[in-house]
Amino acid sequence: MDALVRRMFLGPVSVHVHDVIIKGNTTTKGYIIEAEVSEPLKRATTMQDLLRASNEVNSLLKSLGLFDSVKITLDSGPTEIPGSANVIIEVEEARNRLSGEIGGYTNAEAKSSSVEGSIKYKNLLGYGDLWDGSIAYGFDHTAELSAGLYLPRFKALVASVTARAYLLTQDWVNFSSYKERSVGLSLGLFSNRYNNLEYHLAWRVLRDPSQVSPSSLRTQLGRNLLSSLKYTLKVDKRNSPVRPTRGFALVSTTQIGGLAPDSIRFLRQDFDLRCAIPLGFYNAALNFGFSSGVIFPLGNGFLNSTTSPPERFFLGGNLSPVCALGGPKALWGFKTRGVGSYEPRREINDENANAVGRELLGGDLAVTALADFSFDLPSSWFREKGIHAHFFGCAGNVAKLTENEYQSFSVQKFIESFRSTVGVGIVIPTSLSRIELNYCYILKKFDHDHSKRGFWLTFSRPS
Repeated sequence: MDALVRRMFLGPVSVHVHDVIIKGNTTTKGYIIEAEVSEPLKRATTMQDLLRASNEVNSLLKSLGLFDSVKITLDSGPTEIPGSANVIIEVEEARNRLSGEIGGYTNAEAKSSSVEGSIKYKNLLGYGDLWDGSIAYGFDHTAELSAGLYLPRFKALVASVTARAYLLTQDWVNFSSYKERSVGLSLGLFSNRYNNLEYHLAWRVLRDPSQVSPSSLRTQLGRNLLSSLKYTLKVDKRNSPVRPTRGFALVSTTQIGGLAPDSIRFLRQDFDLRCAIPLGFYNAALNFGFSSGVIFPLGNGFLNSTTSPPERFFLGGNLSPVCALGGPKALWGFKTRGVGSYEPRREINDENANAVGRELLGGDLAVTALADFSFDLPSSWFREKGIHAHFFGCAGNVAKLTENEYQSFSVQKFIESFRSTVGVGIVIPTSLSRIELNYCYILKKFDHDHSKRGFWLTFSRPS
């Protein structure tokens, strides 16, 4: 052994892996472990490479969440095969395979705030499978019930497989005039470190119980089928998604709808770029972000057609833009669906009906930008807890392009009508969410926008 160590100090020591021996897997199938470890170990051509590969394998196996401990031992191979090594992997199966969590969150694409709970069971079949069920309830009568299954890569599969069935009810009547109910299934077809490909199939019902929807929205009410393919490219080199102080992140999402007969046909593209620059004092950092998105219906005469309301862009919501990575979503100081074009609601002869108002319709094009300056507070107790302060500013706008609206679209007018906000606040990062207590001052808004100048409390989960 001492001679081997001296040779390693002098230079590379050639070696190749002869065999991988797995011990202790009483429940987990052996080829599940082999599928995770084979690629890093095959790449090793020197003893130095093999040591690095062993550390990588150890991390990979622990990340599966199937084992309480992982121990890797390197042993010499058969004497008749010089320069060979055996890798012995000893695992200890997880004693507690049942887990659960509960939390409160805000989401720009759902109702303002919600309480969510989930329960998970690992390795029921021994394939590294993860079964979970979850339920979420929004304070404005949004409910979601879902169940999912995750299978890691094994045998002939080139990537992990995920499947989730869900029932979602969203009561938008506080922000719009319709309610939405969806029953659907999503399948994860391919996923690796940077790429993700999903298929979505959902049967949706949009209805207007108050019967005050404007004419442009009434044509969209009723039943429709969503059948879409969604590809996401995500590169996140930030040191933290909750409080980034250095690095960058880029997310590009392309979604094509209309794969099944009589389903909604559309093309949607989202883009998000973030950059965090450390300043070198008080753990201070500048965060900059730019998000954009566009959606078009597909088919003949698509510019004369309209897009489905759930697929449109709506800005605002009780959500921190720092955490809202993945496209234009949030603006500090603006309420859920608080920005966009509008149309007067229909008058009805009902003395018990709500007063006639304006229907925010969202848009086919959306752009947002943000700047955030964060820094530590003087107290050591705050620094130990990660509690810090920030100054921020954001701006954004949405526009309608379909139904021939593109003919009157002007880039100059679009930029001039950007809504904007500045503010200051305290941030409390946790393992599950980012809590912000902010004071928002609205610099620019329009009469029909839904905004509030004053204090906001948000519980945001990184996306």
